[in-house]
Amino acid sequence: MAINFNQVPKYIRREIDPPEQAIEQGKRGNHVKQIQEWLNFHRCRTGVDADFGPATRDCVKDFQNKSNLPSTGKVDITTWLALVKPMTDALLEPVNISTMNAAEAVLAVANQHVNQNPFEIGGANCGPWVRLYCEGYDGAQWAWCAGFVTFIMHQAYFYRDQKAPIKGSVSCDTLAAQAIAAGLFVNESDITTERVKWDSLGECGLFLRRRTTTDWTHTGFFHGGTGSVRELVFSTIEGNTNDEGSREGFEACRRKRSVNKGDYDFIKFE
Repeated sequence: MAINFNQVPKYIRREIDPPEQAIEQGKRGNHVKQIQEWLNFHRCRTGVDADFGPATRDCVKDFQNKSNLPSTGKVDITTWLALVKPMTDALLEPVNISTMNAAEAVLAVANQHVNQNPFEIGGANCGPWVRLYCEGYDGAQWAWCAGFVTFIMHQAYFYRDQKAPIKGSVSCDTLAAQAIAAGLFVNESDITTERVKWDSLGECGLFLRRRTTTDWTHTGFFHGGTGSVRELVFSTIEGNTNDEGSREGFEACRRKRSVNKGDYDFIKFE
């Protein structure tokens, strides 16, 4: 079942709703910028300057040819919907979500998003995916790892017709504070000393990369877990990262992380 677009915030609709008229060469403005962003996402590379010139036209034709659409060089409703399909697919309601517990539902939605390979377009912390995860904002200051987990958490709970256990934030420190207040925060030492059993955290939750006892710099979803408690390796789905696990990367991806690094805390959903 598709997401109920009548209930999503306006900033999401701005990303996925098609323009009223076809966009073609000679046009300028935000819709042209969005088209250029999505062309780049689909590996039809062109500048992101909000100016629909001949290069953009030819990239539109390339995309239309790849998508088995009429090669007009104009972006009508059909071409627009094909361009933004990765985002609308990420927003779908997971099959059988009503049979899942909260953690399973969050993991299902997180997988939907990472399967679309969200990444930055047009500069650091820029592009449609960043705006989706940061309430319509993008730009260098909008590090989006916390926004990524917040959005997905709320999407999962929306489809469960439930309120999320914490409000969420674009700040890792705020996520930690909310979890502590809600009794959902688990310190890494509780795991390594087995005061809290790893399995009790559930199918999925949030990890927080800790710099100090009051400062966390990166977050994502954890799931799974193999090895002894002191050498525990967990799987992740995280945004604003890369193959090296940077907290200022460029994409959402899957990774492995190890508890024995001594700098992770966790947030459970139930």
